[in-house]
Amino acid sequence: MISTRGRYALRVMIELAEHAGEGCVPLKDIASRQDISKKYLELIVRDLVRAGLVVGASGRGGGYQLCRAPSEYTVGEILELMEGSLSCVACLKDAEYDCPRRSICKTLPMWTEYDALVRDFFFGKRLSDLLG
Repeated sequence: MISTRGRYALRVMIELAEHAGEGCVPLKDIASRQDISKKYLELIVRDLVRAGLVVGASGRGGGYQLCRAPSEYTVGEILELMEGSLSCVACLKDAEYDCPRRSICKTLPMWTEYDALVRDFFFGKRLSDLLG
């Protein structure tokens, strides 16, 4: 399940994409339009800045803006930043995980297929696709 954190990060990114090329968007404006606590958004935006997805400016005219064009972001990269791996089972989540049942697991092919569907879906969607 995608958490509130992941969903809100997407909403922030969509807001910034809608205002791409207009300069910085104040966080208080995003919080107001999205009906999300500014305090909670500060935590989300901090991670987006650390990951290099957005840049922030303080002071008069400050706020946040995208680092790239909306078409250059995938939904998958945003969700993985906020959620961690999108894999549904431990043996696919961590390449280092050595499952003792891997060679005889009857469900592994199904999980592998499901994992590929999820990855292809989210990494096939661009932020620009969500702008409507």
